[in-house]
Amino acid sequence: MTISAPVIAFAIVGGFLGKVMAGQARAYPHLAIFDDVVGLITSAYVEDVNVDRVMSGAMHGLVDSLDPDSAYLTPDQAKLVESGAALPAGGVGLEITRQYYLRVIAARDNSPAAKAGLRTGDYIRAINGTPTREMSVWEGSRALRGAPGTKVSVTIIRGNAADPHVVEMTREAEPASMVSGRMAGAGVGYVRVAVVGPTSAAQVTSQIADLTKGGATKLVVDVRRAVGGSLDDGLALARLFVGKGTLAMRETRSGPREIIAAGAGDGSIALPMVVLIDTGTSGASELFASAVAGNQRADLVGERTIGRAALQQLVKLPDGAALWLSTTRYLTPSGTPLHEKGLEPTVAVDEPDVEFGQPAPAADPVLDKALAHLSAKKAA
Repeated sequence: MTISAPVIAFAIVGGFLGKVMAGQARAYPHLAIFDDVVGLITSAYVEDVNVDRVMSGAMHGLVDSLDPDSAYLTPDQAKLVESGAALPAGGVGLEITRQYYLRVIAARDNSPAAKAGLRTGDYIRAINGTPTREMSVWEGSRALRGAPGTKVSVTIIRGNAADPHVVEMTREAEPASMVSGRMAGAGVGYVRVAVVGPTSAAQVTSQIADLTKGGATKLVVDVRRAVGGSLDDGLALARLFVGKGTLAMRETRSGPREIIAAGAGDGSIALPMVVLIDTGTSGASELFASAVAGNQRADLVGERTIGRAALQQLVKLPDGAALWLSTTRYLTPSGTPLHEKGLEPTVAVDEPDVEFGQPAPAADPVLDKALAHLSAKKAA
């Protein structure tokens, strides 16, 4: 059974708004024909229509049009969220969003996904043979999880949609945080934050202390393809480098903007630095980059970030289903939207394209540009 998506979306928008804005029907002309649309579907369509199924599909489509992280949850899915049950411990190291299909934001360093060659921008057309065209990020994230040692297959599209690649990966325990460091040049310490988590700020502090002992007087902090972490974890990272000023703002639909400011004890690390970003910089790492750049604490080198900085809330519906709805979004220190907008780099450098199955190039033009930028700033 196939029903035109625009007709169904039209119907469900009317139904939803009709419930929550019944007193404003005149301001929404389409509400007046909602009953007619439903009547036409049920009486004139060539086959008998399962209205519950149609309306459920329309609800999915309506919420999908908001942002990739919002979702319509069935009653069973809503109960799962309410139960507070933890996700399975195993994963493949993927952070995903939605654009027609599910799409890879980032593959964690040394993860099963990274070892299989998955990269930022890859489309996931199917998970274990189930198409993702109608799958929300909420569903996709859970489909990728499982017990460590179990397998999951994904169908990947990169470039040519007519040439999909089926990749099987073995799930492994996901690290809570992942930070490393090394010297990247004379007097330049390099800190890689691959997974943002509750201990990331402490690990970064430790790495920088070691690098400083080794002669580092400047820093490169790399949050490209950084996965995981709560937005608060990203702010905790920013507090290491920003001693005063606004770190971020957050707002809801009706409430006033809340300013999140640096406080006493913040800004303990004062070394000059640049931050490496790309399209895979999202969520916690993106909020960190926004805070340090917005306070002129660091220049950003790389690609524009994805713009994924919102909090979701479960909103129950009368039939037991629910909306997993973005109800709070974050803004940059200057008050410009971050969610769905992203950050522009100070110095733009494109990541090299890689054909599927080919190894990533050994050269790192983004890091090279960052080192040159640090050197030029010192000379100036």
